[in-house]
Amino acid sequence: MRLLDRYVLRELLVPLGYCLCGFLMLSIFSDLFTSLNDFQNKKMVLRDIIEYYLVLTPELLVVVLPMALLLSLLYTLTNLARHHEITAMRAAGISLWRLCVPYLGVGIAASLAQFALNEFAVPDSASAAEQIKERHAARTAGTLGPQFYKDTGFVNHREKRQWKFHLYNTETGEMTKPLVIWRLPNGSSRWLMADRAVPANSGWKFYDLREFNDDPEAGSLVTPLLQTNALVFPFSETVDQINTALKLMGRDSILSARRADLSILEIRHYFRLNPDPPANERDKLDTKLQARFAMPWTCLVVVLIAIPFGAASGRRNVFVGVASSVLICFIYFILQQFGLIFGMNGRLPAWLAAWLPNLSFSLAALGLMARVR
Repeated sequence: MRLLDRYVLRELLVPLGYCLCGFLMLSIFSDLFTSLNDFQNKKMVLRDIIEYYLVLTPELLVVVLPMALLLSLLYTLTNLARHHEITAMRAAGISLWRLCVPYLGVGIAASLAQFALNEFAVPDSASAAEQIKERHAARTAGTLGPQFYKDTGFVNHREKRQWKFHLYNTETGEMTKPLVIWRLPNGSSRWLMADRAVPANSGWKFYDLREFNDDPEAGSLVTPLLQTNALVFPFSETVDQINTALKLMGRDSILSARRADLSILEIRHYFRLNPDPPANERDKLDTKLQARFAMPWTCLVVVLIAIPFGAASGRRNVFVGVASSVLICFIYFILQQFGLIFGMNGRLPAWLAAWLPNLSFSLAALGLMARVR
């Protein structure tokens, strides 16, 4: 790395650290102010509150990271322009693009970090934080933990198989009193009942199982076929797919236009079980899936848009960067929300709805970059 690259990178990383800490503290204190009464009602102590916000930090970080990067980069570039350092660098034969290579590298690294947080940490942070809030809640005898589902089930539409169970553990995949019904090519159905089922290497292992045949053409009741102590059936449903199906049941998270709380893998699990959802649901799912790919690249987009705003020659107050960052964030947020709404309503293709803010701001940034003197 050249000495110049280290210098411009150092000039950015210091204010970036301050901005990240400042925005995180502002978000935490704002939420704490509005949630303090709820914390008291939940009988949470200081240790619980600290743990609660540590769990929520990834979710807060993906929100504040683009804003912090934009503000710190505008501040850095404006400060360099005020002291004519950018003019001196360009007079030495260094192009604006070459000058900003370290900043683009930071933007790419921040985008990859935001993608990893969105995919692996954010989807479960809200539920984990809610468990901390309910830690001291009084529980009656027999109350189940948050990892259990009781008296429910799901449908694998791809393979036309219906599952029901009395109790299901999302951590181990163990079921009690499972009932599996699937249709055969000849029009008849098979019923599989057991006392317990656990995932196996090649499917699901059922204990104390009984298998029945249901043939509508025969006009009779279900006919017993098999009864044994244990048997493995090559069913394709995985624990992750079942967890995703149960997570989405009875919730509007998959249909809402708010922040995505599903990972890419979970959305793909849902499509494996439901290959042909209704058109309105597919529009919402496709838009959410594309948004999960598009949103992390906001960090790179803000770098592109900040360079022409901050690197323009002339003596300006550094607080111009603050006003510019607020305006840019506001316009980007409005465009993003309109894109998601139109995409989920089917008025725009899913890819265009999700990528519209990034494409618009990137093209605008390239146009402005060409005009920088």
